Amino acid sequence: MADTSDDFLLREIDEELQQEKYSELWNKYGKFFIAVVVVVVIGVGGYQGWRSYDLSNRQQQSTRFATAMNAIAEQPEEARKTFAKMADDVSGGYALMAQFQNAGLLAKSGDRIAATAAYAKISSDTSIDAIYKDLAIILGALNDLDQADPATLTETLAPLRATENPWRHSATELTALVALRAGDKKTAGELLTSLSKDATAPNSMKARVSEIVSQIGG
Repeated sequence: MADTSDDFLLREIDEELQQEKYSELWNKYGKFFIAVVVVVVIGVGGYQGWRSYDLSNRQQQSTRFATAMNAIAEQPEEARKTFAKMADDVSGGYALMAQFQNAGLLAKSGDRIAATAAYAKISSDTSIDAIYKDLAIILGALNDLDQADPATLTETLAPLRATENPWRHSATELTALVALRAGDKKTAGELLTSLSKDATAPNSMKARVSEIVSQIGG
């Protein structure tokens, strides 16, 4: 029984010492601790608030973009104006998609000069991934195929024909079409033939270029 009482007493003394230690620590660091807690709470609250705002903002952008997409068939110019405005006043993925839609509708409307400028703007944007910049180069070259200088187009497309580039097949096909436009059937035939035998090229593309080769006698 004495042992039990002694143990109990020792525990009480230990607890008192611990309380005194914690009290000293609180007196020394309490204000700092409160400040940290406040910062954390505000940070979490701010993050949650930002998430809520960001989600709402993206939903608005999504609705706006979808509405413009649905308007393309009957009101292409109004849809294009919406995309052009979105490209300027939103950010992230929707801004980029709006830029591509605006450029595409300009090309479709026959305003190739404005379309070329729109694609050039995308391809020169250092804030976006290279895959989108290269896509803009491809689409810009397609838009300029009938009027730009063949040598300039060929030079522009050359880096995109690298083995590791995801747009290499499209770049090669366009380069062949540029050569064909310049009257260089030999180069065009060689490029198209190599593309038709490329196992990594899309089947639809291989079928298309094979037909072109047969027509030009490559």
